[in-house]
Amino acid sequence: MIYTVTFNPALDYVVKMPSFAPLALNRTHSEEIQYGGKGINVSVILHRLGVESVALGFLAGFTGKELEALLQQEGIGTDFIWLEEGTTRINVKIKAGPEEQEETEINARGPEIGETALDALWQQLLRLEKGDMLVLSGSMPASLPQQRLLSLLKELGERGVELCLDTSGELLRQALSCHPFLIKPNHVELGELFGRELTQEEDIRECAAALQKLGARNVLVSMAGEGSLLLEETGGCHRMKAPKGRVKNSVGAGDSMLAGFLAGWLQTGDAGYAHRLGTASGSATAFEDGLAERKAIDDLLMQL
Repeated sequence: MIYTVTFNPALDYVVKMPSFAPLALNRTHSEEIQYGGKGINVSVILHRLGVESVALGFLAGFTGKELEALLQQEGIGTDFIWLEEGTTRINVKIKAGPEEQEETEINARGPEIGETALDALWQQLLRLEKGDMLVLSGSMPASLPQQRLLSLLKELGERGVELCLDTSGELLRQALSCHPFLIKPNHVELGELFGRELTQEEDIRECAAALQKLGARNVLVSMAGEGSLLLEETGGCHRMKAPKGRVKNSVGAGDSMLAGFLAGWLQTGDAGYAHRLGTASGSATAFEDGLAERKAIDDLLMQL
């Protein structure tokens, strides 16, 4: 079973308007509420690709109830920990301009996660078994002791749990010693790990290979409009250009790529196919207003 963890889920309130002017009255022409949070995005795309998962994390208040209801309506398995205080955050996504390509985001802070809630999550994760897969993505809350998380990841890795990490910075660097099955930095995050700005494909490949030497088994680097690069643990290297299309949405594309890769790998064991499905999934979300549906992913996959 795949388990995704989202420490700070959200409801995304997406509003569209002809133009956006600060310090003035703005009127929308459409609004939509979507579920948000990187691990949740992964679970949704996995489900649409026929791979089931369980979404873990923390919810609170009436917004948390709405988020869980939306996920369950879609058929996503959930086992959230409920916080006694606060509310699950609401993020505002403003899309303006003639083709709604001007994006403004206002992300809320979210509720505080106390020691008792963290302990409950730890107990959930310690029940994972050999062959299970844990997807840990996004930034970690300040209240989370990083060394405690690293100790947990090490223990899970030693038990045979497959770790998939879509995080960045020092946490990702230290987690490499846990030999994660997959890490998915983007090219900017990859460069930050080495104190470099990566503009050439050769430099990206060099840094990705360095992360393998530090413990990562498979490294999938997303490169925005330039596509992606995959270094697999067997020594293979795959380069995939992004399919053509008009980018409408930057939220969730990387999560969709990760989910598509995992779905392709679990269904076939073929890293090349998994990379293509990941590319199709990420691009399909980028070309849609929200997370991509299965048909849009399949259509792009045919182009690759």
